[in-house]
Amino acid sequence: MQIFTLILAALIGLEHLGIMALEIFAGPKSQAKAFDMPLNFVKLPNAKIALGNQGIYNGALGLLILSSLFIFSGTALTTLLKLLMLFIMIVALYGGFTATKKIFGLQFLPATIVFILLWL
Repeated sequence: MQIFTLILAALIGLEHLGIMALEIFAGPKSQAKAFDMPLNFVKLPNAKIALGNQGIYNGALGLLILSSLFIFSGTALTTLLKLLMLFIMIVALYGGFTATKKIFGLQFLPATIVFILLWL
């Protein structure tokens, strides 16, 4: 597997840790701007809980991607990364159509590029 593909996969893992940080730790103004949501909605208690829950999932996904780069190698790593990129692509498609179009460029496109590179 090419080192370039592994670096891109690591960047996607870091991106998901960044998304986690926004969802869990950022203030309402930053969250509203980042996720194209109304500020008054982001301040609601249930929205805070939902964002925190999403943050846990994004953090787990980021850590899984990053840790897999150190734990696995060869075919096992390639297969795991393909599955993780496919998962991100599916979730990003849903988010792009239901939440904000920015997700297509920020999550779907990078995961798709790595997914394709993993098949080459």
